[in-house]
Amino acid sequence: MNELCDLKYNCTRRHFLSRTSLGIGSAALASMLNPWSAMAGPAPDDPMGGILAKPHFTPRVRRVIYLFQSGGPSHLDLFDYKPTLARMNGEQLPESVRKGQRLTGMTAHQKSFPLAGSRFSFSSYGKSGRLVSELLPYTSQIVDELCFINSMYTEAINHDPAITFFQTGSQQTGRPSIGSWLSYGLGSENDNLPTFCVLLSRSNDFDQPLYSRLWGNGFLPSLHQGVQFRSGKDPVLYLNNPPGVKQPTRRRMLDYLRELHQRQHERVMDPEINSRIAQYEMAYRMQTSVPVTMDVSEEPDYVFDLYGEAARIPGTFAANCLLARRLAERDVRFIQLYHQGWDQHANLPREISVLAKDTDQPSAALVMDLKQRGLLDDTLVIWGGEFGRTNYSQGKLKEDNYGRDHHPRCFTIWMAGGGVKKGFSFGQTDEFGYNIARDPVHVHDFQATLLHLLGIDHERFTFRHQGRRYRLTDVHGHVVRAILT
Repeated sequence: MNELCDLKYNCTRRHFLSRTSLGIGSAALASMLNPWSAMAGPAPDDPMGGILAKPHFTPRVRRVIYLFQSGGPSHLDLFDYKPTLARMNGEQLPESVRKGQRLTGMTAHQKSFPLAGSRFSFSSYGKSGRLVSELLPYTSQIVDELCFINSMYTEAINHDPAITFFQTGSQQTGRPSIGSWLSYGLGSENDNLPTFCVLLSRSNDFDQPLYSRLWGNGFLPSLHQGVQFRSGKDPVLYLNNPPGVKQPTRRRMLDYLRELHQRQHERVMDPEINSRIAQYEMAYRMQTSVPVTMDVSEEPDYVFDLYGEAARIPGTFAANCLLARRLAERDVRFIQLYHQGWDQHANLPREISVLAKDTDQPSAALVMDLKQRGLLDDTLVIWGGEFGRTNYSQGKLKEDNYGRDHHPRCFTIWMAGGGVKKGFSFGQTDEFGYNIARDPVHVHDFQATLLHLLGIDHERFTFRHQGRRYRLTDVHGHVVRAILT
């Protein structure tokens, strides 16, 4: 998207005339040339529409469900079986493998790095013969629907910058999240629900924290920020009317408020005023749509059998996966689930078993449920965390116990749905599971591929802010075409 589109959507008239060197003459020339005719976005009074009049090319999917596993799941205990680690269990990590690479402050002081083979068995499944850990009995049954990327890597080595990098394209805070970019570019397909919805769950009370800026709009208009849905009687905060306020009263109040905002907008031409009006109106419509969406009481028993009994408990990962399907049915464009607890520096065999049990069945159920409803063909499901775990033990390696530190050099994620190959594995790590041996995929490559599947050229999709054109992929990223159908 060119810079002129950014001016149309985000610059006030006063700002544009004051910053252009030719002033009124530039405005007149721009009007004559009609620079937005080829890519005209929504009218200014339609803030919920995307800035792109149409995608750059035919999209493969319409919506995304991102199952983010916060904390860094161990690829070595879930997806990336390494018999060398089992054979050399307890031996020292060769320096020729580590190559002096950066370690976190939690293991940099260690004098020894004993290799830790997984305590869990792996078997091959499906026609693809994919090796999967015994920890994931449900995921193993759908491997022929999945596209595994075994060679993900990132530069970030600690949780907050690593998660921020995946969600916003930068390790520094303040950038828009993926869902906000998509809301800004493609707009909404449902007038009664947010374009970008967020659901949180956890497996224990000692997880790495998550901050709302991870689903923030950054420098994009505020109406594009993610809306968090909570468990309980008030899924969205401040949505319900205060005591004593009836719906007709609320409607009259919003009408008067709109009039005041419009007068203010005519005076100062601040586009954020339009965003505020759109948010108030969306909140009003959500008073009806959210309770219906969150009410799973009419879901048949076979659905709860599919997702697991935990799906009946609001706030669990299973319940959130079911809600993600309900949001997808209602054409919410980006649905972000976060599940906390994967940070296993010690007691990994016990703790990862709990996390796997909480997430395995509902993750597989979501894919199967979307497929049986005909939604998987135009939905992209993503499962993965911010980095992997080390092949050596953090601290002393015990017979039945070990922990793993953060490992950004290689890890595994999977995708399912429209546009990606089924029963396919891409990339390979070395025999120690420490470095990438073939086909590396960087975080920006992942983001570029995600945008491509939605019909967006990541290099052309930009937003001008403080004199610079920003994009989700910064100045990097290549579409991983080998995984596309």
